Amino acid sequence: MVTIPGRFNGPQESGNGGYTSGVLAAHLDGPVEVSLRSPVPLDQPLELTEGDEASLRLLAGETLIAEARALPELDVAVPAPVDLGEARRASENYRAPDDGIFSNCFVCGRARGEDCFEVFAGPVEGREMVATPWTPPAWAAADGGTVRPEFVWAALDCPTYFACHLEGELTLSMLVRQRAEILAPVRAGEEHVVIAWPIEQDGRKRLAGGAIVAADGEILAVAEGLLIEPRPAS
Repeated sequence: MVTIPGRFNGPQESGNGGYTSGVLAAHLDGPVEVSLRSPVPLDQPLELTEGDEASLRLLAGETLIAEARALPELDVAVPAPVDLGEARRASENYRAPDDGIFSNCFVCGRARGEDCFEVFAGPVEGREMVATPWTPPAWAAADGGTVRPEFVWAALDCPTYFACHLEGELTLSMLVRQRAEILAPVRAGEEHVVIAWPIEQDGRKRLAGGAIVAADGEILAVAEGLLIEPRPAS
């Protein structure tokens, strides 16, 4: 059984998509793809079952919450990262509102408070990307100081939304699929740069890439997030 703690919400009443995806991915090796099928219940035991060919399913009773599968490889072309100074300046222009459905997200919510990751990815001047500094807290790490996979996936999630909304209206979009690979340890207490960039848009679907970069420029983790805008109410 798996439980998504209430403190790790994305929308106010459901689990952060990246965190949930990372919980599943931690049970598989190498790059992983997670598809989110339903809102993630908080503080509720969920059943984690094994499928065929290195795959997993997360269920709340008979409701399918998420599916995960190992990938043979993850081909994400990471653009040239920005340095910490550029990331700090970009974060000053973070576009998220102070209220709304994601305002208390533990990763990116402006109204969150002290236990927020403060992954406030803002547009980088002269580049088609967003960036933010990020120093993972000690509580996000396992023994030895390496950040746990679910928190790495969470930090890679939210910036992809803002990469898909570099300008114009911040439309409601939900993460429906995340692919990610952790290439090297992400260390708690050390300052990193998180970047994200748009890849393509097809109607209500938006695809973006993301990466966590060490202060020396080493790429530690990469991701690809697919977001979908809900259909207009009829």
